[in-house]
Amino acid sequence: MPSDQIKYKRWGAILALLSFALVAAVSLLVAFQDQLGIHSTLLMTLQTNFYNDFIKADRYLLLVNGLLVTLQITVFSVIAGTIIGLCLALVKVLEGNGKYIFFLTRFTNIYLTVIRGTPAVVQLMIIYYGIFASVNIDKIFVAILAFSINSGAYVAEIIRASILAVDRGQMEAGRTLGLPYGTTMKKIILPQAFKNILPALFNELITLLKETSVAAFIAVADLTRSGDMIRAKTYDPFLPLLAVALIYLALVVGMTHLVGRLERRLRRSDNR
Repeated sequence: MPSDQIKYKRWGAILALLSFALVAAVSLLVAFQDQLGIHSTLLMTLQTNFYNDFIKADRYLLLVNGLLVTLQITVFSVIAGTIIGLCLALVKVLEGNGKYIFFLTRFTNIYLTVIRGTPAVVQLMIIYYGIFASVNIDKIFVAILAFSINSGAYVAEIIRASILAVDRGQMEAGRTLGLPYGTTMKKIILPQAFKNILPALFNELITLLKETSVAAFIAVADLTRSGDMIRAKTYDPFLPLLAVALIYLALVVGMTHLVGRLERRLRRSDNR
């Protein structure tokens, strides 16, 4: 791993730890200001706002439920997007090898151009307010559908690039042994490309996790909207939205750490 990348990840982790430490310190001061003999208007305001935002009427449960919805949308969207992306990538690889499937090739090219060229939030609103405008349909399902379609276009390019990164001689060796094109792709090419695909897919998962925040545009009660619902009830925008930001930060830092460990393990297996 390059030294500048190591420094970047190290500073990111330090920044996240400092953020959590600062929030923890402020929370402890607010909670125990009477015992510590500290009387500050700011701390008293924070204490009151903290109680109203999270404790009163169990409003913290809004964040918990919103987090579960966000994770649900993210996981199902990544799974569906990976399936869509794999199918599209295979069509693009066939096209690169001069094997055209007229309808599928044309459809894939249009799909990738349109989906990658328009914002995810616009696609989400078109699907919900346009396509399903007259249908009583679950909003979470619409969000999963929209993000799956969007993610599939980017995953397709990830998989296509990973397949093309495999040495061309591998395909020729498989065909020389008498294996059909499909079997060679399945048994030889894709397993080797998988090592390049996996870290990139985890990065797509991280990106998609943050992108799901726009699901609030169709009134899905995800993590972002849950924080905004608390703000609307208490008229305090700072603590609820800060809590939302810290939850996202914790998830992203954790996933980034897992991606780093995965990359190191894959690199060690290559060196054996």
